[in-house]
Amino acid sequence: MTQTHSRPHSRHEPRILAIVLAGGSGGRLGALTNHRAKPAMPLGGSFRLIDVPLSNLHHSGISDVWIMEQYQPKTINDHLRNGRPWDLDRTRGGLLVLPPFSGHEGEGFAEGNADGLLRQASFIRDFAPDLVLVLSSDHLYRLDYRDVVDTHVRTGAALTMVTVDFDGDASNHGVADVDDDGRVTGFAYKPENPRTTIVAAEVFLYTAASLLDALERLQDDHGGLGDYGHHLVPHLVEQGSVVEHRLEGYWRDLGTPANYLRAHLDLLDGKGLELADPAWPILTEPPQLAPAFIGDGSVIGNALIAPGAVVHGTVRRSVIGSGATVEAGAVVEDSVLLDRVRVADGGSVRYAVVDSGAVVSGAREGTGPDDPLIVPRD
Repeated sequence: MTQTHSRPHSRHEPRILAIVLAGGSGGRLGALTNHRAKPAMPLGGSFRLIDVPLSNLHHSGISDVWIMEQYQPKTINDHLRNGRPWDLDRTRGGLLVLPPFSGHEGEGFAEGNADGLLRQASFIRDFAPDLVLVLSSDHLYRLDYRDVVDTHVRTGAALTMVTVDFDGDASNHGVADVDDDGRVTGFAYKPENPRTTIVAAEVFLYTAASLLDALERLQDDHGGLGDYGHHLVPHLVEQGSVVEHRLEGYWRDLGTPANYLRAHLDLLDGKGLELADPAWPILTEPPQLAPAFIGDGSVIGNALIAPGAVVHGTVRRSVIGSGATVEAGAVVEDSVLLDRVRVADGGSVRYAVVDSGAVVSGAREGTGPDDPLIVPRD
C-alpha cells in the first residue's frame, strides 16, 4: 500500500487546485520532442516525466488536478488514462484536461505558461479555490506539497515559490534574491549573470485571489503575459508578497539533452531520486509487456532494463527502454535507449540518447555526459 502522511481533516483546510503545465513544445530537447510532448518523455525506462508531479500530488493528498495541454496533446492523453494510476479517475474532482479552445474568454493558443493561466482565469474563478498550485512537468524531485501549503499559510504570502540552491548554471532558470526571513526580495528570469544560486524549482503556490487579480492587472498593462518570469512573478515580488519554500534534496531540470542524460546517470550511480521508494513511489500506467529477456553471453553492469527489452550484447551504465533490443555484438555505454530502439550487431552507442524506434547499426557517440548525442528515429 502506498504510504502517505496522515493529517487530521479540518473544515478550515484550504481548497487547493493543482494545475500541471504540460503544453510546451520542449524545443531544447531537439528531435526527442518532434513527435511527442515533453511531459510524455520516458523516464528511467518505465515512467514518463509527467508522472513526477502527478505522483507528488497523489502522495500529498491533492486530488483536484488540471492538466494544461497544447503541443502534441495525444501523446500525453494516451498515457494519462483518465488519471487512474494516480487515483484521479473519480466522480467529484480528479483529473481534468485543458486543451486550447475557442468561443469563450481566453480562446486561442497560449504564448507562455503565464499566458496559459490567463486564458484559464475564468475557469479558475468559477472553481473558486483558495490556493492554486502551479507545477511544471519536466523536473525530477520529491516534495510533499502540503509542506509548501504550510509555509504559505503561515507567512500569509500571495505566492510561495519553491526554490533550490542550485549547483549548475543558474542562468537557465528564474533566479531569486532571498532575505534571512525567507522573503523573496528580487527576481530575474534567466539572467545572463545571475546574482545568486537560488533558483525557482517551478513549483508555485498562489493565493487564488492574488493570482487572478495579478493576471487581470498585467493583461491590462502588458497584453500578453509570456512565461511566469516575464511579468507575473516579478509583479508579485515588487509587491513584497512572495516567500520561498526551500527544497532540500535532489532536483534536476530534465528539459535539455545534457540534463536528461545526467539525471539517468545519477539514477545508475545511486545519486539520483529513488523512483521506487516504497514510502513515495513514482506511479505510472503499468506496461502490458513481458519481462525483459537477458540472453546467454550478454554483459550487463550498472543498468536499468525495462520490461519487454531484449539484451544479447553489452550494456554498461545505461538505461534500456521498454521493447528495446541490444543484439549480440552491440555495445551500449553511458546512454539512454528509449522504447523500441534496436542496436544491431556491430553497433555502438556511448553518451547518447536514442529516440524511440531508432535503429543503430554503426557508432553513435557524444563527446561526454555534458554534450550527449541525440539519435533520431529517422
